[in-house]
Amino acid sequence: MEEIVLKKIDEIADQMIDGIKTITKINSVQDVPEKDKPFGKGVDLALEETLSLAKMLGFETENVDHMMGIAKYGTGEDYIGIIGHLDVVPVGEGWKHDPFSCYEDENGRIFARGILDNKGPILANLYALYAIKECGIVLKHPVYILFGTNEETGFHDLKHYLEVRKPPIMGWTPDCKYPVVYAERGRGVYQVSSDSKYRYEFNDFVNEYLLSSSADANKLGLDIDDPEFGKMQLRNMKLVNTKMLTMEFTLSYPASISNEEIMEILQSKCTEHVSISCVHNYNPVRFEKDCFLCQTLKEAYEKVTGQDGTPVTTMGGTYAKLMPNIVPFGPSFPGQKGIGHNPNEWMDRKDIIENAKIYALSILRVANGR
Repeated sequence: MEEIVLKKIDEIADQMIDGIKTITKINSVQDVPEKDKPFGKGVDLALEETLSLAKMLGFETENVDHMMGIAKYGTGEDYIGIIGHLDVVPVGEGWKHDPFSCYEDENGRIFARGILDNKGPILANLYALYAIKECGIVLKHPVYILFGTNEETGFHDLKHYLEVRKPPIMGWTPDCKYPVVYAERGRGVYQVSSDSKYRYEFNDFVNEYLLSSSADANKLGLDIDDPEFGKMQLRNMKLVNTKMLTMEFTLSYPASISNEEIMEILQSKCTEHVSISCVHNYNPVRFEKDCFLCQTLKEAYEKVTGQDGTPVTTMGGTYAKLMPNIVPFGPSFPGQKGIGHNPNEWMDRKDIIENAKIYALSILRVANGR
């Protein structure tokens, strides 16, 4: 059965690449909201066209309040969920080709905003499921491919989805790297503030604890070196326009410390007229390496690639921060870094096909409870 599906992926490869190019050519950077277009015309067009594509491939589809799209295969309440996103970050400068042209060079490398992050990978999952459907395979659990629309700017799509739909029993988001990621760091955004009349105290705090700190937040007393996650990361320091003197910073932290513990340490550094608040936090996500989901994805990756699939951690943040029961899984292979969000974002044709094979095998095994 598995070999038949992998062969089908090769047969539909050109159709898959064409479908991915069609959706990736749509400029889906968030824009001014309109009626039934909460994230702008481009994002909504990408959602509508993707659902039309899924329907053309023979899937039952659903548009969840223009926030999330679903392509469904199979019936039942407890579904396997695969969630990616159709919104993209702004284009920026430095492109060699039109960022929405899907230019493909002689080596089969496709350049476009969103080809890797995240239209190519989530559509590779759609076509992986299509290959399974075309082979007439019935799965024990239904599979939903979920098309998000606001991953880059707030997760409002997923927050709404979880208010009106129940989460999957397990699944993944193809918006990170291989091998399977069993744990994500926490991410907290903090603000240090003071009244303008105490600017000297504010400046002293910022200079001593933030600007003089190394990347691992050593001056804050947070220089943790976790055996699984690595070192604490202090990043994104910036002045914020408020009525108070305010500087914002982000801590990417391991699971060995909680946000509450971080806040205690930060507050211990404050003076009478300087305060710290947490304005946003996502707790770490952690699965056991040997759980059914991680081991199944590991084995599927190893069978297709022949590479070591030992589960890893990440400093990144994905839908797994908010969607229960899912892990990050692909699409970038080891050594492929600094591609998404940058000019000349790319994905190789052969990598898209290999991704589809990994995902097809994963769907078969996870949805059948193997």
